[in-house]
Amino acid sequence: MTRPGPGHPSLRQPIQQPLRILQRLWRRLLRLESPRQALSRWRNRDTIAVLVGCLLVALVSSWPWLVEPSLRPGIPAPFTVRAPKAATVVDSDALEQRRSQLGPRSHVQVVDPRINHDLEQRLERQLQAITRLSGSAQDRVPPLDLKPPERQWLETVSADELVNWQNQIRQAQRLMLQQGIVGSIARQQLEHAAALHLQQLSGPELSLGSRVLATNLQGRSNLRIDAALTQRLIEDLLTQQGIPTISVRQGELITRQGEAISPQAYAVLDYFGLVNRRPLIGAWLLHALEALAGCGVMVLLIRRHRASLEPRQALLALGLLLLVQGCKLWLGGAVSPLALLVPPTLLLAQGLGTSAGLAWLALASLLWPLPLATFNDQRILVAAAVAALTAVLAGRQRSRAQLLQLSLLVPLVALAAEWLLLQLAVARGEGDGLLPIGADLPGEALLLAGLLLGVLLLSPLLESFFDLLTRSRLLELADLERPLLRRLSCEAPGTFEHTLMICGLAEEGARAIQADVDLIRTGALYHDVGKLHGPHWFIENQESSDNPHDRLDDPFLSAGILQAHVDEGLRLARRYRLPRPLADFIPEHQGTLKMGYFLHEARQRDPGVSESSFRYRGPTPRSRETAVLMLADGCEAALRSLPPDTDAQRARAMVRRIVDARWQDGQLSASGLSLAELELLVRAFVRVWRRMRHRRIPYPIPARKGYSA
Repeated sequence: MTRPGPGHPSLRQPIQQPLRILQRLWRRLLRLESPRQALSRWRNRDTIAVLVGCLLVALVSSWPWLVEPSLRPGIPAPFTVRAPKAATVVDSDALEQRRSQLGPRSHVQVVDPRINHDLEQRLERQLQAITRLSGSAQDRVPPLDLKPPERQWLETVSADELVNWQNQIRQAQRLMLQQGIVGSIARQQLEHAAALHLQQLSGPELSLGSRVLATNLQGRSNLRIDAALTQRLIEDLLTQQGIPTISVRQGELITRQGEAISPQAYAVLDYFGLVNRRPLIGAWLLHALEALAGCGVMVLLIRRHRASLEPRQALLALGLLLLVQGCKLWLGGAVSPLALLVPPTLLLAQGLGTSAGLAWLALASLLWPLPLATFNDQRILVAAAVAALTAVLAGRQRSRAQLLQLSLLVPLVALAAEWLLLQLAVARGEGDGLLPIGADLPGEALLLAGLLLGVLLLSPLLESFFDLLTRSRLLELADLERPLLRRLSCEAPGTFEHTLMICGLAEEGARAIQADVDLIRTGALYHDVGKLHGPHWFIENQESSDNPHDRLDDPFLSAGILQAHVDEGLRLARRYRLPRPLADFIPEHQGTLKMGYFLHEARQRDPGVSESSFRYRGPTPRSRETAVLMLADGCEAALRSLPPDTDAQRARAMVRRIVDARWQDGQLSASGLSLAELELLVRAFVRVWRRMRHRRIPYPIPARKGYSA
């Protein structure tokens, strides 16, 4: 019996079987990785702008490694260090703490000459007002309430006595101002002090003078803090109390590898010159490249799930990331992860989709340039979880009222999550480190609620500027009372009814293939607004059999009129500021289809006419939604023309022929629709047609006299 050779089929089969499995897996992976629709083209300057945004984010994210020392208190020690010799080191942390404690209690205040001058001018105005009351001029309004003895004294006082009295008042105020006046002194104390300076006076002139000074000085202070004298006093107090020091013995352990560096250990390491304050070029370059790669991956992920992503929308995501990274550097350990992560995630999830919000959140959570303080890592995890939940829920909200409810619910969920984190830490005996953070949890929740409400208030402006298409904006644009739709219903009623019919077909088709129903509904309402430039040129608006194309009798001009309804539609979209995804429905629902009737008329006159002159300029559908609308537009008239006795099978065959013709013509090549989805669309269109053609039972209603039957 002969053994099979190396090329025998029985030996090749066990080897080919795993290869076939690997090939199937690879093809499936390629199908998953390939975009579901064609990517919109970016110009070179747009790509450069996005790249500059990525570079700025990378620079800010890696900034600490460029300007900060290699070691900092609170980070794990990279090595184990023992003291090379005995030394006495200044405890800089304790010294700074003592200085901060002495600061509020050791302010040195001095008299401010500018305030003294203002108070002297104020006193002069009061004295002039009192001078006008002297003698017989008692009908004026006094600057303060005068007692009867004081009025009598003013009536009888001579001019020389009044001048002497005013000079003594001025001198008394100058003495009081040189001693310093504090605004919190009681009025009775000021009157008593003024009376001590006016001991040469008596009776009504003393009481009036003390009250004038008290009125002029009450609630005012002529003192200011002198920074130089305050610092000198603090240094003197520190010298008297002794500067705090750390005694280090030779061979004593300073830090152990992996353990957090304490402030005292950092001071000792700095004393022995083990803290490198030069820029860490290698670490900075590594973190900068890491942040740059993260930004690139984020933009690619957003663009993969949103093929129509515009450069300014990518710049919005990068700008929010740059703002968050800057806040991390500026606020340091006092930063609130919830306030930084949740509001931008909500904004991006609304405008660019849940996947965009989650991609941004992942990068913003990973790029945390500062070392994490105690329990901050748990707080970041809580903030990331709350932000992820917000991104998922925001993509499902269909109105601004629902978003408002979400913005009030999210802070409560965050507050409850952080409170549970606090309780778990206390139960583990770690409460001392977490209590200062947990003590301001209500304030953090209120800050988050305020920021979320601010995002909702600014959303309409951001949607318009960055061309974001949220669910709320889609539903607002689908309102039939919008100016452009109202014009369409009044000036082109036939086109408006045709639009409503197509809207029903397209919605059912979108549900069948799980496309964006809100987008396709709103896009269907605006896809034929260009016919407003000449409604009578389109058959659905012609009330009689008179067709203006017959009088025109020029297939080329008629084809130009059909193309013009696309061009005019784009012009109206720009005029009424329609978002770009909605404006794309106007040219893409026609694609590059042939104008078959006028092409036939032209070739009857000249068989050599080029077909390209009778095709729309496109582009062909670049999304599943615009492709569904093209198919619905092509099938609507054909379904309405079917006889009443047509069954579902014949209707399905006719719709399938129209869909196959679009497929064979290459109109759906960039749409991302598969053959299975096309079959689902065929069945969905026929279901809508069956609902449209149902007939009612005729009720016999006898005619009455005086009424028409």
